[in-house]
Amino acid sequence: MPAPVTTRRRRLAGLLLLVAILLVAVAASIAIGSRMLPLGTVYDALTCPGGWPLTCASESSGEQIVRELRLPRTGLALICGLALGLAGALIQGYTRNPLADAGLLGLNAGAAFLAALTIYLFGFSTPSQYIWFAFAGAAIAGLVVFGVSSIGGGKASPLSLVLAGAAMTALLTAMTNSIVLLDPTALDTYRYWVVGNVAGHDATVLQQVLPFLVLGALLAVAATPGLNALSLGDDVARGLGVNLTRSRALGLAAVVLLTGAATAAVGPIAFIGLIVPHIARSITGPDNRWLVPYSGLLGAIALLVADIIGRVIARPTELEAGVMLAALGAPFFIYLVRRRKLVSL
Repeated sequence: MPAPVTTRRRRLAGLLLLVAILLVAVAASIAIGSRMLPLGTVYDALTCPGGWPLTCASESSGEQIVRELRLPRTGLALICGLALGLAGALIQGYTRNPLADAGLLGLNAGAAFLAALTIYLFGFSTPSQYIWFAFAGAAIAGLVVFGVSSIGGGKASPLSLVLAGAAMTALLTAMTNSIVLLDPTALDTYRYWVVGNVAGHDATVLQQVLPFLVLGALLAVAATPGLNALSLGDDVARGLGVNLTRSRALGLAAVVLLTGAATAAVGPIAFIGLIVPHIARSITGPDNRWLVPYSGLLGAIALLVADIIGRVIARPTELEAGVMLAALGAPFFIYLVRRRKLVSL
């Protein structure tokens, strides 16, 4: 008994440590940017009697930057990073593939296709205009992949999910490329979105995706016990009384909501869902009851830190968070492979 109790305490301590690091990252995201602001200005903006997002009677330009730009940007990075981390852990668990991410199931391709299509057809130019279509594209792609992978045997196995997702990704990517090549305006708007960026979004975008991300997070928590049984194999899980179809449908619903809403808001940021679960697994082991929350917190920290670095590394301009994650994530992923820390599923 002492060993499990010690392990549980260590994991709880790790969660508390991650929460503390996340709070520091949130504070840094509010205070640090291409324009340095005194801590007093940040404090005044956060403690305004009106309360964000209302405006104070008299506020400086620095306070306006904090309240109108950095607070929504920080909130969006926080919840989208959390969502992508949770979704990455679920995807790798259900497919039992250590290289799986949202792109493997066609979710990113679905969001990109419908976003590009509506930009081309309706001339949308701001995220608040095409965000719903990007979310719908991810949801439709996820449902099609799950439906196609269930044809024949009546169940969506890890292999059939991967194959159906790869086919859907190839098809939608080709169609998206055809659309953006037809219209230079659509290409410019799509190019800004597809690189992955939390800047330039106001509180409206955050409010639009928040309900779906909260629902997806609740479904992810509900799907975790069944995921532990599925990791032992379909036959063992069935013997333990797990309904395979229902469990996978619940997990896929969580993945679609989390990935679809986050991707629609900030664009496809693949490296969080790919790398963060490996970092979490090296700390917690294969137990998804701990792996999933660890991945969510690490995903939020990763996106916030990448966004902060992107703001200060190229002043007075910025580098997008997706670019920073790719630049930092690729060498780190190679390091994990070289150190044999890619824990098998």
